[in-house]
Amino acid sequence: MSAIVYFEIFCDEEERASKFYSQLFGWKVERISGAKYCNITTQEGALGGLTRRFNPHQKIINYFGVPSVQQACARVEALGGRVLVPKMAVPESGYYALCMDSEGNIFGLWEDL
Repeated sequence: MSAIVYFEIFCDEEERASKFYSQLFGWKVERISGAKYCNITTQEGALGGLTRRFNPHQKIINYFGVPSVQQACARVEALGGRVLVPKMAVPESGYYALCMDSEGNIFGLWEDL
């Protein structure tokens, strides 16, 4: 069974969103040097990210851990979903893909190195 291993929160104003989630949940939000991205760490150790949204309809994306992004993408398509962003490498971390389920919900797949 796949578990949620990462999440991304999209926002219009990073400072405001960082303050909101830090104060609401006690999360640690840290900007990555030289990037337009913040890492989020929860008390339970879950990892997430915060960045500006690319379009006004963008929602939170959950990433599900899988043994093989390539195989999971094939299964998504076989079950009537779509692969929106094919397998891509994240240096020194793993691989991800973005997909849409049969109901139009967007989610990510994550494979550790």
